[in-house]
Amino acid sequence: MAQVTISILEGLERGRTFRDLETPVTIGREEDNVIQLNDERVSRIHAKLQEDRGQVILTDLNSTNGSRVNGHPVQLRVLQPGDHVQIGRCTLLFGSDAEIAEHAQQLGVEVASLTPLSYLAENGSGSGSDSGVEFELADDLNAENLQLPLFPGGAPALPDELEPGQRARVSDVLGYIHERMRDVSVNGADPQDPDGNNPVMEVPWAHWQNLMQLQRDLALYLRQIANPD
Repeated sequence: MAQVTISILEGLERGRTFRDLETPVTIGREEDNVIQLNDERVSRIHAKLQEDRGQVILTDLNSTNGSRVNGHPVQLRVLQPGDHVQIGRCTLLFGSDAEIAEHAQQLGVEVASLTPLSYLAENGSGSGSDSGVEFELADDLNAENLQLPLFPGGAPALPDELEPGQRARVSDVLGYIHERMRDVSVNGADPQDPDGNNPVMEVPWAHWQNLMQLQRDLALYLRQIANPD
């Protein structure tokens, strides 16, 4: 059972921080949720945080308006410290100050490079914070235009402890994706640009459609994984 810290950056509850919540944590409009968000665009029971093998997973519970992580729509997502979760008009920051700083150090980046946060230590604001530091959205960002890398740490690791049959199926899926993308890259053409100022790559229409079909197949895979039934 993991403990999580959630800070609300945007919404009616802006400024509240929920520390050391034991998973599972439900988020929604109803009072029975661990984190209640008073927003008509938030479903009654909108999303859930749960722990699995040391990771915290966000699951959108078939909400009406969906959930986003770092600006990207998701149904199922392993959260990393510093991730921003958008639910309705509310923006939630996942992780304590110390967890975010540690994760940024692991990535070899500054905290400001990992997430669009304003550091308010200069103002002495730190009431109730883990380390005397509070975070909030930068002035030029809000829940509507927030768009961060979905995977700031690079490619996610493959799942551990797979059975041989499961490994074979994962290998088949990745091989299928690799082959479809290879078909596009091999058939791309570099048009002649005498100045070399506008490098572009042209792809035949049929191969571009193959790439669009691959995106459709990946969307179906993601949906089936999030909703196995």
